[in-house]
Amino acid sequence: MMDATSAMNSRELVLDRLLDAPRSAIWRCWTEPELLMQWFCPKPWTVSRVGIDVRPGGSSLVVMRSPEGEEFPNPGVYLEVVPGRKLVFTDAYTSAWQPSQKPFMTAVVTFDDEGDKTRYVARCFHWTVEDREQHEKMGFHEGWGQAANQLEELARTL
Repeated sequence: MMDATSAMNSRELVLDRLLDAPRSAIWRCWTEPELLMQWFCPKPWTVSRVGIDVRPGGSSLVVMRSPEGEEFPNPGVYLEVVPGRKLVFTDAYTSAWQPSQKPFMTAVVTFDDEGDKTRYVARCFHWTVEDREQHEKMGFHEGWGQAANQLEELARTL
């Protein structure tokens, strides 16, 4: 029988990086729409629209656009916000606590100082093992990794 920790780990994907940029700049890139649009999708994908209300219960909408022009809206809600340090958001709700059609994941993103750099950890907890496997096949490690590189590059200019 699987214990609760093993069950959680079997549904989790993690990106853990040391970014060569200050925590305050990384935070701005996550919480300012005009900055988020510049790094959030691995190129050649882009972000066509961002609407975020960064507070617990606040809504989040990031619309990703494929190179072919197809748009993929990602609505969600912030569950926890610790300014400069932590964001927790989910697609289980779309806005104003309206349940989504098909919840996929909850993300916990943390930012910690390590000297003049930032320990950036993104943990994605999926509702099912199948959702985690699907996210891996969609290119979680490559895509979130490339986006983290773009995030670091942008944050270094702020």
